[in-house]
Amino acid sequence: MPRRSILSAAECNSLLEIPATQDDLIRRYAFDERDLSVIRQHRRPENRLGFAVHLCYMRFPGVILGAEEMPFTPLLRLVANQINVPMEAWESYAQRAETRREHLLELQAAFGFTTFTTTHHYRSAIENLDDLAWQTDKGIVLGGVSPNPRKFCLPS
Repeated sequence: MPRRSILSAAECNSLLEIPATQDDLIRRYAFDERDLSVIRQHRRPENRLGFAVHLCYMRFPGVILGAEEMPFTPLLRLVANQINVPMEAWESYAQRAETRREHLLELQAAFGFTTFTTTHHYRSAIENLDDLAWQTDKGIVLGGVSPNPRKFCLPS
């Protein structure tokens, strides 16, 4: 018997969408002083911008932006404005594949992100969602909850 999905395709997509409104973008992606301090440790403007954009994607929606993937333009604009780097600097980011890889590892170390792949992560998520699952038959309610949304990222 085929497995039943608890989320529709539209619901899955909504969990991974970048917010479209300026207010939601600011709410999700405004940097605090600690964020800016870590971002400023990168010398070149394109590296500060790339690092900051990856930080945003890892925090919400909790994914790693693909190597050839262009960030959502309104998000890129917001990030660039916060760190005083022109948006066009993105075009020069990660000319070396090692730069992107190093930044992703640095983000994991600096902010405590882990890749959501191990049995421990799955068990922990199930335990944290068990009570809520007994209260609803709506998968989207469960999909929108994370024990620590700033901690886990899904591999690309």
